[in-house]
Amino acid sequence: MPKICYIPKSFTAPSLEIIEQANDIITEYSEQGFDLTLRQLYYQFVSRDLIANKQSEYKRLGSIINDARLAGMIDWNTIEDRTRNLQRLSHWDSPADILETCANQFRYDKWKNQEYRVEVWIEKDALVGVIEDICNEHDVPFFSCRGYTSQSEMWRAARRLKNYHDRNDQIPIIIHLGDHDPSGIDMTRDIQSRMDLFTRGKIKIERIALNIGQVDRYNPPPNPAKLSDTRCKAYILEYGESSWELDALEPSVMVDLIGNTIKRYKDDGKWEVMVDKETHEKLRLQETANNWEDQ
Repeated sequence: MPKICYIPKSFTAPSLEIIEQANDIITEYSEQGFDLTLRQLYYQFVSRDLIANKQSEYKRLGSIINDARLAGMIDWNTIEDRTRNLQRLSHWDSPADILETCANQFRYDKWKNQEYRVEVWIEKDALVGVIEDICNEHDVPFFSCRGYTSQSEMWRAARRLKNYHDRNDQIPIIIHLGDHDPSGIDMTRDIQSRMDLFTRGKIKIERIALNIGQVDRYNPPPNPAKLSDTRCKAYILEYGESSWELDALEPSVMVDLIGNTIKRYKDDGKWEVMVDKETHEKLRLQETANNWEDQ
């Protein structure tokens, strides 16, 4: 795991303690198969009463973590920026290589014969890395709303989901995850409202996080509700003056919530039929790749 020193630095004792605590948290999550964003790492510090929940402490933590990585004291691979990624074309060394890639990537649409058609929508792009594996495991598409979804993307999504209903007689389900704050709560309503407009009520939205019962159960660090938000007054009347970010929820909890919800909509018998068919075709493609030079 790369701890590479680019800029040596002497740290104060409090900063060294922060670095040690950060490495302990990073190790804990790496053992579960998760990397963290800086925001998620910050919330782990807050939830463990290691630092106060305020913007100045977030900035201080970010500065210490940045210096520690440059000094070779924190693994570069364990903190992610999930919003900025290089896009490039794929390449292969031979036709046999691309055939082997096809064998590995070949998939049937295992939801095609299901009663339901499920998608997972999440408010924040930075959390896509948390939900990606569980969605791929169940062959479920996932989408980063990045706040309120644009009208163009909402219309395209509505057309896609409506086709599942009209052509395959399936019930489309959007599983939604967002912050528990005035806008985050309203985003679920907004998705349902615009889906109703574009599909005439054919899409079901199920908000699975962050809900007030989960706040009570998991006790994530609170933030003040944003008084500048026009929806703040109604929110405070119902929930009080605190709000909570989805990032503060343990990644494993998010994964379990998504997985358990998907399972409620999946017919395992129909699923296994498609898996067996897919496995058979993968083997045929792999055999072709293995025998390419004999062609």
